[in-house]
Amino acid sequence: MSSITHPNPYASWETRGFWEGAGRDQLVLQKCNTCGLIQHRPRGVCAHCLDSSSLVHFVASGRGSIYSYTVTEQNQAKGFAEACPYTMAYVTLDEGPRLLTVIVDCEPDAVEIGMSVVADFVSQERDDDERFAIPVFRLA
Repeated sequence: MSSITHPNPYASWETRGFWEGAGRDQLVLQKCNTCGLIQHRPRGVCAHCLDSSSLVHFVASGRGSIYSYTVTEQNQAKGFAEACPYTMAYVTLDEGPRLLTVIVDCEPDAVEIGMSVVADFVSQERDDDERFAIPVFRLA
């Protein structure tokens, strides 16, 4: 089993704060100052009240717990096939949103629902001036 070679992300105007934060080893989420919703995935509007003028980015704790997971035994996608088996999981962040991610540095058989996890970041080589990383999680 090797590490997943993730494709380089593209940062749109909606997702740039998230990807730039990951490049600084920070998990960045959005909060609506109108209704208080904390959301992930990044959007141009609040998913609850649809206000676009009061969204702010903030650095989250990077902590959470495993909500659900699956062990991927086969995947033919380039960069993923060589990493099998690996654990994909939904992590409920301490701030509330759920994030789909990969659990690293842990045997798939050791993963359990409810386990505490913490964010880590896989830096990526790029041929432009961007500095992005992929957020992954490991056991806390």
